[in-house]
Amino acid sequence: MKGKLRALVALVMSAMMLASCGANSASNSTATSGSGSQASGSTAAEPVTMKLGLSFADSHLITQELYAMSNAVKERTNGGIDIEIYADSLLGKESEMYEQLYMGTIDMALETIAFQSTTHPELTIEDLPYMFATREDGYRALDGGYGDKINEIIASDGQIRNLGFMELGYRHMTNNVRPINTPDDMKGIKFRTTTSDLRLAVFEALGAQPVSMSFSEVFTGLQQNVIDGQESPLSTIDSSSFAEVQKYLSLTGHFWTNECLLVNEKLWESLPEEWQTILQEEVDACETRIREKNIQSDEELVAKLESEGMEVNEVDKSAFAEKLQPLYDEWEGKVIGSDLMDAYREYSGY
Repeated sequence: MKGKLRALVALVMSAMMLASCGANSASNSTATSGSGSQASGSTAAEPVTMKLGLSFADSHLITQELYAMSNAVKERTNGGIDIEIYADSLLGKESEMYEQLYMGTIDMALETIAFQSTTHPELTIEDLPYMFATREDGYRALDGGYGDKINEIIASDGQIRNLGFMELGYRHMTNNVRPINTPDDMKGIKFRTTTSDLRLAVFEALGAQPVSMSFSEVFTGLQQNVIDGQESPLSTIDSSSFAEVQKYLSLTGHFWTNECLLVNEKLWESLPEEWQTILQEEVDACETRIREKNIQSDEELVAKLESEGMEVNEVDKSAFAEKLQPLYDEWEGKVIGSDLMDAYREYSGY
């Protein structure tokens, strides 16, 4: 999967270099988006319909706020930009949407920072456990130099731009075997996780049996006992109805995850500057609303999941952090590099 995506990036960039010889004559023509229409950079820009794909359920907080963003953008551009939102993996799995975004067959996609390590290996940094002392330290990092560095990396191949960081939140563990109180409780439990090598290493270091699986397959995997547990934020546990197929919820908070709202760079550059400004402002407002609601909703979601039959427990986070600390030096040296790690450390809060 990683080799395929890197090869795809190289292929797209080669095609762009070949096409650039005749591109100047097309600069004033109407652009075409992956959904059939893009705006030109002229004053009388044609309306643009943009496809935005994501894996979350329609009821998820992020999905709902993206609907609000889309409506605001359409209103402020007088119908100039119409963002069609395809939730619940309707446009494909995470990897498929990422490929489509590179190819320009969809216009926008929501992917975690760490997922993009398939094309930019250093972005696996997001899968370091217990990165920030507080949520507020994480916000400062993404709004400051650390976030700037991530955006530079995403944009470095000229294909994709990140418009904002949508907080998915702290990830917690659910399973059907036993409550997780200490690292020793992880031993032998089959947990679904992503294809991230670092995330797999985290679960292996804790003695669990990590299983790579697309998110769209997780509910069925739990239902059929292919896996014992999974890890995701409370909002995802709720919107995905995991309480129906999971008994224990352990508030590990081991990863803090943010989704990048990605847009195809060619499409972005085709938009009039005024529309770019409006879209960016509404993305920023959406980012802020999601953060505020995440802080408000965590306690409410724990109570709701308990009322639906899940057994909830706190964990010894310091024991987990101590157990996993050696991964920092190992992964800085072999994958992440000192530049991005130094940018992170400035904001870690430790």
